[in-house]
Amino acid sequence: MIREIKKLAGHHLDDFIAIRRHLHANPELSFEEHNTCAFILNNLRKTGIDEVKQVGRTGVLGIIKGKKPGKTILLRADIDALPVNTELQAGYRSKRKHVMHACGHDVHTTSLLFTAAILNRFKERFAGSVRLLFQPAEEKMPGGAQQMIKEGALEPLPAAVLGQHVYPQIPVGKVGFRPGKFMASMDEVYLTVKGKGGHGAMPETTTDPVFIACQLVIAAQQLVSRVADPKTPTVLSFGKITANGSVNVIPDEVHLAGTFRTLNEDWRQEALAKLKKLVTSVAEGLGGSCTVKIKNGYPCVTNNKVLTNRLIQLAEDYLGKENVLEQPVWMASEDFAYYGHLAPATFYLLGVQNKKAGIASGLHTPTFDVDERALETGAGLMAWLALNELQG
Repeated sequence: MIREIKKLAGHHLDDFIAIRRHLHANPELSFEEHNTCAFILNNLRKTGIDEVKQVGRTGVLGIIKGKKPGKTILLRADIDALPVNTELQAGYRSKRKHVMHACGHDVHTTSLLFTAAILNRFKERFAGSVRLLFQPAEEKMPGGAQQMIKEGALEPLPAAVLGQHVYPQIPVGKVGFRPGKFMASMDEVYLTVKGKGGHGAMPETTTDPVFIACQLVIAAQQLVSRVADPKTPTVLSFGKITANGSVNVIPDEVHLAGTFRTLNEDWRQEALAKLKKLVTSVAEGLGGSCTVKIKNGYPCVTNNKVLTNRLIQLAEDYLGKENVLEQPVWMASEDFAYYGHLAPATFYLLGVQNKKAGIASGLHTPTFDVDERALETGAGLMAWLALNELQG
């Protein structure tokens, strides 16, 4: 079967490279993926998929039914793009200003369409069904996964949920797995620091919220360095500070925005409560005030250990042991996590790097690109994994 799958993946690679380039050139933001949705629906119908429908506003669910009833396997790809201005010079560069597939969701979508085409050729040889889930809005909280679940994408509950993500740190032709806790939870933190503005030459007449904000950023880091268990990965980063003063004007208030990430759900809640108490008390101690708004985001991605270890062995059979890498914890976040809270799930990484060809830019950068041979690896491997799970 491996030989058959690899032959199909190699033979049709150019067709799906063309599809990936179309999607890359025509990106759409979260819950705005109307044309992408229509394109996926049309492609699945042309492929001859048994059942295809639109779900989750701009998402798509396709079902491939085997020769007789059996277990259900769900395969997921996300389809949305990012608000990033492309700097690629390739002919398939984004046609839309400040919208780009800078996180590889065009590859995820294409790879799952490719997987669907392969699996559809094998449907007389397996029992059960494969659910193909093309999910919108992974990049924007609250994310599309919960919407898909709400609309029944996981009914009946699948025996396994599989997803993959491109990763520019891994060379093309290789994949990466990690059983257990893999990716971090993610919450957005918004602080508003209020003081009393005035002339920059007379700070004694003010309560400087810029100074207070700086102290809060520094003080908050003790949550990571002195309160968090060193064995629990924890990140607190503030990436945006808006003061709206001037070289000689101290403003009345300052706004900060940041992210808190960890791999322990109990510590996650405890840390956010401690953060609120810390920043409000420090601000008050310096004569100002601080209001805190937390937008709770995605939980941790936890790969089912039994399922993931089984898939690692299957991946080694398909790609060779040297091409299946053990991965460390990744502090990025993913709403794929919600599927794993309901059913056994595995989220793994697909190598897309080719340094000789200059393809090594990181995710979420304006120069991000992939070695498109990854489509052959990604689609073939996922088809192989799904077929084995159905037969197991």
